Amino acid sequence: MFNFFKEKIKSWLGKSKEKIEESAKKVEEAKEEIKKEEVIKEKKKEEIKKEGKPKKVKKRKTVEEKKEEKKIEKEEIKEAEKEEEIEEEKTKEEIKEIEQEEEKVIEEEKKLEKEKRVELEEPKEESFFKRLFKKEKKEEEKPKAEEVKEEKKETEEEKIKEIKEKEEEVKKEEPISRAAPTIEELEKERPSIFKKIKERFSYKLSEEDFEGIFEDLELTLLESNVALEAVDAIKKQLKTELVGKEIKKDALEEKIKEALKKSIDNILIEPDDLLPLIKGKKPFVMVFFGINGTGKTTTIAKVANLLLKNKISCVLAASDTFRAASIEQLEYHASKLNIKVVKHDYGADPAAVAFDAIKHAKAHDIQAVLIDTAGRMHTKDNLLSEMEKICRVTNPDLKIFVAESIAGNDAIQQARNFNEAIGIDGSILTKADVDEKGGTAISVSYITKKPILFLGTGQGYDNLEVFDKEKFIEELFS
Repeated sequence: MFNFFKEKIKSWLGKSKEKIEESAKKVEEAKEEIKKEEVIKEKKKEEIKKEGKPKKVKKRKTVEEKKEEKKIEKEEIKEAEKEEEIEEEKTKEEIKEIEQEEEKVIEEEKKLEKEKRVELEEPKEESFFKRLFKKEKKEEEKPKAEEVKEEKKETEEEKIKEIKEKEEEVKKEEPISRAAPTIEELEKERPSIFKKIKERFSYKLSEEDFEGIFEDLELTLLESNVALEAVDAIKKQLKTELVGKEIKKDALEEKIKEALKKSIDNILIEPDDLLPLIKGKKPFVMVFFGINGTGKTTTIAKVANLLLKNKISCVLAASDTFRAASIEQLEYHASKLNIKVVKHDYGADPAAVAFDAIKHAKAHDIQAVLIDTAGRMHTKDNLLSEMEKICRVTNPDLKIFVAESIAGNDAIQQARNFNEAIGIDGSILTKADVDEKGGTAISVSYITKKPILFLGTGQGYDNLEVFDKEKFIEELFS
């Protein structure tokens, strides 16, 4: 059941996910390019301000000129990066030299300390002249060591100052066509951590993305016998559910699927339980109408069987006095179910037959009257006016439209015309068990704004299912 619709929807969901992912990548790439272009423009503006040159009127450039400019810009960026690397290497070498000099100073200090220790360890009994000589030597060495230390410190400080000055100059004199923003600019433009996580693991569906994926869905729905008006309603609902909303990447397909389910759910109408309504009035009159060959008479027999199973008595009215063998067909079903049939001759007034059936129900305390009518084309005005007369005479409690689930657009047009002529209270769709598409139920519900009451699922009297919209939607997407 509904295999055509299921396969089409599955393929559409897969394609729509791929399209959204592709468009998201394109948007991200475009954003990065725009940022780069803005940074380059700002740098150029700053250069013009520094040089004090008047702004020239921009001329329209050819594609080749633009390409050449981009090449020049790239080369300038590379040169600027090379200059920065060279300057960095120079500063590193200067730092190494300072470190080496510091190590030498430390080594000299260590040597002096060792000499002091040796002097302390020497024997106390020394000549007077030796002591004098050592004292003089120490006094001479001390100022020399101090002078060396001071000189080295001064040279170190001077070099450190030079390095700092160079670093400041490098920061101030940034390359002309440097595309990458500075650290400060990045910090200003840096989005929050939560925004980054969202962008990484979710999509924000744009209107263009939605239109792109809906084109394929629109074709699928139309091929599945969904009316154009119903397709537009689904589109409107989907748009409100998806466009501009944050959708997780791993749940993208499921989110679209759920939104589509919801839009179909809003179109379909859950039917009321008919049995309590029928029991609440005596006699409860039901008129069945539709074109020939839709299984209308068999459907009346199925409804009668359902009423009998729920201990509701009923009578059938053979108001189809137009089609040959229509009365005999109804009598055949009635005999199998052991139900009374009220009939007149062929060519008799159908409204009179229906009136007599209601009279019989009142006289015999029968709960429900089921009126069979002639199958009539929805385009025949005289036959539709005959149907209006039956409804006017009988004043039915329920007007039921019967159509084939597999009829597609024909069933949709029939429902529209019958609803405009006499007003539909509900519909029964036959041959639902062989329906591969499932769109007729959606279309008939949307056009009539009335519920689908039952689905015919076979030839047997028990093959009549109460329409359950949740079950129907799950069957479409299973």
